[in-house]
Amino acid sequence: MLRKLRILLATISFILITLLFLDFSGALHAWFGWMAKLQFVPAILASSIVVLIGIVVVTLLFGRVYCSIICPLGIYQDGIAHIAEKRKKNRYRFKRRKRYRYYIGLAFFLLIAFGFTSIAIFIEPYSIFGRFASNLFAPVYELINNVLAYFAERWHSYAFYHVDVYIKSMPIFIISIAYFLIITILALVNGRWYCNSICPVGALLGSLSKFSILKLHFNTEKCNSCGLCEKNCRCSAIDAKNHIIDYSKCVMCFNCVSGCKKSAMVYSASKKNTESSENFENSGKTSRKTFLATVATIAAASTLKAQEKVVDGGLATIEKKKAPKRETSLKPAGSVSLENFSSRCTGCQLCVQACPNDVLRASSKLDTFMQPEMSFERGYCRPECTACSEVCPAGAIRKITREEKTAIQIGHAVWIGRNCVPLRDGVSCGNCAKHCPSGAITMMPYDSDDAASPKIPIINEERCIGCGACEHVCPARPFSAIYVEGNLIHRSV
Repeated sequence: MLRKLRILLATISFILITLLFLDFSGALHAWFGWMAKLQFVPAILASSIVVLIGIVVVTLLFGRVYCSIICPLGIYQDGIAHIAEKRKKNRYRFKRRKRYRYYIGLAFFLLIAFGFTSIAIFIEPYSIFGRFASNLFAPVYELINNVLAYFAERWHSYAFYHVDVYIKSMPIFIISIAYFLIITILALVNGRWYCNSICPVGALLGSLSKFSILKLHFNTEKCNSCGLCEKNCRCSAIDAKNHIIDYSKCVMCFNCVSGCKKSAMVYSASKKNTESSENFENSGKTSRKTFLATVATIAAASTLKAQEKVVDGGLATIEKKKAPKRETSLKPAGSVSLENFSSRCTGCQLCVQACPNDVLRASSKLDTFMQPEMSFERGYCRPECTACSEVCPAGAIRKITREEKTAIQIGHAVWIGRNCVPLRDGVSCGNCAKHCPSGAITMMPYDSDDAASPKIPIINEERCIGCGACEHVCPARPFSAIYVEGNLIHRSV
C-alpha cells in the first residue's frame, strides 16, 4: 500500500509539473502553478520560508520522500529505471555513500549564496528537468496540438489553435539533448545514480533524513538474508547481508517493502540506525553540519557583471530580423533588477514556455547562460501580459498586476539613424510611433528648419517602458533602426 500510494502521488505530481512546461495557453498555471513553487531550490531563491520549513519538517518526519514524490527529475529517473527492470530484474547492489557528493552540494549552495546561480543551475534537478520539458517535450506537444488544430479547423471547431514550433535557442537545445541522454542512460544502468552522486538537493535532504522519525529498518527475526531488498533498491542504499540501510541515500520508494516476501522490511518509528561500520556511520557527519550552516546564508546578495556589448547596425537586403547586441540585457517586468534576476533565476525555462508573445528565450552568453532574456524578433512584451510573473517559482520575477506593469520601465528605446528607413531609403515610415503603447515616440522633421525633410522618431525616455513594440515593428533589416537597451535597475514611470 505504501508503494502504491507513493507511485500515485508521484505520477500526479510528475504529470502536473510536466504540463506546466508544455502548456502554451497559460490556463494550467492558474490552477497548478503552485506545484513549481514546491521545488526546493526555487523556494530558497524565492525566500519561501513556509515551503522550505514544510520540506524540512516532512523530511524529518517521513524521510527523503521529497525526492520520490515532488522532484520531477527524481520521478523521471524512477520511470526509466522501472522500464530497465522489465528486462533485467534484481540488478542493484549496495554501494557506500560517496563523500564527494557533499563537496558538490556544498559548492552548489555556496554558489547560490554568493549570487552565482547561473553556474549552479547546471546541476540543479528541477531546472534540468525544466530544460528537458521546454526544449524536447514541448515541441512534440505543440506539433500534436497543430495536427489537432488542422482537423479542428476543418470541422469548424476552435478547441485547438495553431502555434509556431521552433527552437528558441540552439545551444540550450543541444545541451538539453546531452543532459537528457546522460540522465536517461544513467537511470537505465544505475537507477538513481544522479540523485545520490551529483544532486545537491539529494545530498542536503539525505543529511536531514538520517534524523527522520519514520524509517525503514530490518526485522531481523523475519529476515532470511535473501537479498531481494538490496537487489531492488534503485538507490543502492541497502546492504542485506549486514542489515545496513543508508538513510542518506534512501528516497522511501518502498520497493524493498513490497518486494520482501517475509515482511522483514518495516517502515515505522525506527530504533537506532543499524549501520554497522563506524567509518560508514560518520562519513558525512561534518558535511551535514556544513550544509545546514550554508543553507542559512542563501539569502546573501551578490552582483553579477553586466553584459558589455554594443549594438551593431548595418544595412542588408530584406531578411529575418536579428537581435541587437545590448549593453544591458532585458529582463521581464517584476525582475526588479538585473542583479536580483541573475541571483535567483534557476534557468528552468518555465517563463520561456509560458510567454505568449515569444519574447523570452534562454541566453547563450556565458555570464547568464540558460537564464531567460528578452528579444523582440517574433513579438514584443505586451503591457497587459503578466504571464512570466505568474509562473516564476524562484522569485526571479515577482508577481505583478497589469496596472503595475504598465508603469515599470525595464529599458528604454535607442534610435540608430543609419538604419532608419526615412533617412536610408528616403521613404516615410513612422511604424515605431504608431505602435508605441505608451506614446513615448513622436515623429519630427530631421531638419527642424525644413518641414519637408524626412521625419524621424524622437524618444521620450521618461515615458518609454521598454516593451519592444518599436523594435519589433521596425521594417529595417536585419537590425532594427530602433532597439531597446535594458536598465540595470527597473524603475517606475
